[in-house]
Amino acid sequence: MQVKQFAALGAGVIGSGWVARALGAGLHVTAWDPAPGAEAQLRANVANAWPALERAGLAEGASQQRLRFVETIEECVADADFIQESAPEREELKLALHERVSRAAKPDAIIASSTSGLLPSDFYARAVNPGRCVVGHPFNPVYLLPLVEVLGGEATSGESIDAAMSFYASIGMRPLRVRKEVPGFIADRLLEALWREALHLVNDGVATTGEIDDAIRYGAGIRWSFMGTFLTYTLAGGEAGMRHFMQQFGPALELPWTKLVAPTLTDELIDRVVDGTSRQTNGRGIKELERYRDDCIASVIEAIAQAKARHGIED
Repeated sequence: MQVKQFAALGAGVIGSGWVARALGAGLHVTAWDPAPGAEAQLRANVANAWPALERAGLAEGASQQRLRFVETIEECVADADFIQESAPEREELKLALHERVSRAAKPDAIIASSTSGLLPSDFYARAVNPGRCVVGHPFNPVYLLPLVEVLGGEATSGESIDAAMSFYASIGMRPLRVRKEVPGFIADRLLEALWREALHLVNDGVATTGEIDDAIRYGAGIRWSFMGTFLTYTLAGGEAGMRHFMQQFGPALELPWTKLVAPTLTDELIDRVVDGTSRQTNGRGIKELERYRDDCIASVIEAIAQAKARHGIED
């Protein structure tokens, strides 16, 4: 689909990320958020992200000046070709919001939600023409990380899902079709399992937050950035590949290595996590750490693209 006007409902961390990505792709953007000071915060977030977008490569006509902040939902979506909602994760709020959005939007506009786990059949239940309503779940920072999980509800048409995936690809993203409506979708279910184990390790005194992060960023995290889990384990099986790996390490699945039931979030555990991460940030502000993160992500993406080109590997 051809999108010239992008609408963003919600200007928090995720909403701001969508605005920055859309502006970097050369689109005109209207944004709405009812929070006090939302416009100033949104513009500050976009400005902070812009150096990373410049490094990644701006589209022709990309400009922060193409952002217009408006006072009402109706004004925000009236002329939009594609609408991205990033409101808080409360089903009743999204139900009411999308009933209002879908009445004000153009009949052929695609409406997407950034929800990280709520099911579209539930919160689009009162939407007008729900066939054009989808989920487009991104990852922070939205303006750099390409993954976006795309799925529909019971009433969503296949054409709308295809149109959403085509649009996301056109702004430099990697859309991943989620085949079924399941809570948490795909990526967050994987991340949640790792998060629960990490909390157990902190809670049991096995490791600090910094040590756990080191275990990821100096080990599996490097491999995950270009190869993922299954391909990594395929190579771990040697010349015999995945079948050998499954036969060799499969019995370990019966061992009590993991505790996927989350530990109770006691005040003591919360304090440990907060104290540990405070030591990790070492007095650096969030905006400074965001710029460091963005620089690292852009560097990894650039390095992987160059390596793929040298080896003739295409996704």
